Amino acid sequence: MSILVKTPGPLTTVQDEGRFFYQSSGIRPAGVMDVAAYEAANALVGNTQGEAVLEMTFLGATLEFQTAAWFAATGADMQAKLDGAPIARYQAIHAEAGQTLSFGMATTGCRGYLAVRGGVDVPVVMGSRATDMSAKLGGFEGRALKAGDVLPTLPADDWTPAALAYEPPVYESAVTVRVVPGPQEEYFIAAGLDTFFSASYEISPNSDRMGLRLEGPEIESHSGTDIVSDGIVFGSIQVPSGGKPILLMADHQTAGGYAKIGTVLSLDLPKLAQARPGDTVQFVRISAEDAQALYERK
Repeated sequence: MSILVKTPGPLTTVQDEGRFFYQSSGIRPAGVMDVAAYEAANALVGNTQGEAVLEMTFLGATLEFQTAAWFAATGADMQAKLDGAPIARYQAIHAEAGQTLSFGMATTGCRGYLAVRGGVDVPVVMGSRATDMSAKLGGFEGRALKAGDVLPTLPADDWTPAALAYEPPVYESAVTVRVVPGPQEEYFIAAGLDTFFSASYEISPNSDRMGLRLEGPEIESHSGTDIVSDGIVFGSIQVPSGGKPILLMADHQTAGGYAKIGTVLSLDLPKLAQARPGDTVQFVRISAEDAQALYERK
């Protein structure tokens, strides 16, 4: 079972949940940016073990199914078509061998996901199939896909789609996310914290899978924000010496030497994963206890 990449789009990679337990050795997790869209795509085609999917950015790929397969497209609306006929997001769809699935420009959001029944079968490296392009690790030869690549897929048994109902999300250009203060909030003066939690920040074009750079009011510190490097997680918000926050995303480094003013609630990270340059972000304070309770109820 396999899929031929006819055109890859500007950035299409193989991703899964990520590569964990190796950050102490400098190996970052990578993995999907939008966990909610990823989980929905796999659920729609009956995948249950964190199978690998394709993540497409801004402009999607054109793919040819070389064998029959069930698939689902989630995340950004990339105007998907099967042999030229429009298809719906967030539905399980069957493709015959030889059919072509094409994606266009994202009309809302910026990252689309394609799951196939069984999952994309690339080698497991350190417990994950996720692509880390900087390290040339995992995924398909450790890189973004190219025209002519043939992606093996894992065998899928006879299967009937379950009656799953997903409402395709609406991606707004003004995003509000909840933030647990710290772990270095004491580095910032009270006025700096007030600025962070009251201002609206704009996502810079100089943003990528590693982090979203934000433009807006500077956040004042007591005497600078340099610290002894410590751990970084998906959703950490660093404030470098210039006072402009950086939201660390899926390809974040494993450790950093700037004070972290807060950490985004994991449930809100998909909003940031789909945000575009020029979109705005506002932060709302939430306690660690409330964040934990919300996570447990999800």
